[in-house]
Amino acid sequence: MACFLVPAAEAVITTITTKIIEKKEKSSPRKAETVQVQLDDETVTTAKRLPFSAKMKWLNHLLWGGSGLLAFEHLWHGEITPWFPFLTGAATPESTTEMLNEMSTVGVTMAVLVTLIWGGMLGISALIEKKAVADTEPEEKTE
Repeated sequence: MACFLVPAAEAVITTITTKIIEKKEKSSPRKAETVQVQLDDETVTTAKRLPFSAKMKWLNHLLWGGSGLLAFEHLWHGEITPWFPFLTGAATPESTTEMLNEMSTVGVTMAVLVTLIWGGMLGISALIEKKAVADTEPEEKTE
């Protein structure tokens, strides 16, 4: 009925947070971390470590995309109407209770699952960045 509102609310919060983080990153005197990466064909290229605001955008895209698709599905099934109260689940007190129950179970579960998947993406990204840095550090020769 209205489970898409929970991830949409999280998306609003993370969008605002991303904007604040971007502003702090731009005003920070800290330079972007770059690494020289040697490719297999002996060419050398420069790679930048992703700022946290870029990684927050991943979460924003996941949340907004999922919420948008769910909202469209609810609209398609007639659960969202162009007249007040806009959600058919809020038409009567009984259906409102059912709608709030769905939001607190299904909606929260979806939001948490998407955030956990994003956390996994952050972990994989950190491993890739560490490997790139480790591969570019000169190896000590032992004789």
